[in-house]
Amino acid sequence: MEAAEDNRAGMVSATHLEVRRAGPEDAPAIAAVLHESFVEFKALYTEGGFAATTPGTEQVLTRMREGPIWVALREAVVMGTVGAVVRDDSVYVRGMAVLPAARASGAGTALLQHVEGWASGQGCGRLLLSTTPFLSSAIRLYERYGFRRMDEGLHALFGTPLFTMEKAVERTPPRS
Repeated sequence: MEAAEDNRAGMVSATHLEVRRAGPEDAPAIAAVLHESFVEFKALYTEGGFAATTPGTEQVLTRMREGPIWVALREAVVMGTVGAVVRDDSVYVRGMAVLPAARASGAGTALLQHVEGWASGQGCGRLLLSTTPFLSSAIRLYERYGFRRMDEGLHALFGTPLFTMEKAVERTPPRS
């Protein structure tokens, strides 16, 4: 899920955008980015759904033990984040967020490219993500990036409606 990029004047440019794997020291910034990115949609979530979408520092640290998390930075400031968890032959994309001031900066696309490259290197054949129907700009970003809505996968996050999207990934052959 992501509070995605859209086109607004005065937003951060993609100049000097860096994506790197997050470490434990980044957990507070990641938690802040998740909260700030989704707070404008809080009224559309159930209380439990919002809490699960905006984990605190300790929950972010737990997620780091379950799979990698990356951050997008500009001038050493965290602008966005995304995490990944391997599930069978797929990589589940989670905790995708870009700060409102950084939308349309290319951070969301850069984060998705990073996850896709990582998934390919893991030998996984597809990316999966779940999002809510009300995150329209996020859905448009995912569709532009090649994700397609799946017929199955309708579900809820603590009562907040979700649907699943997928994208095929070209696997990188192992190096000999």
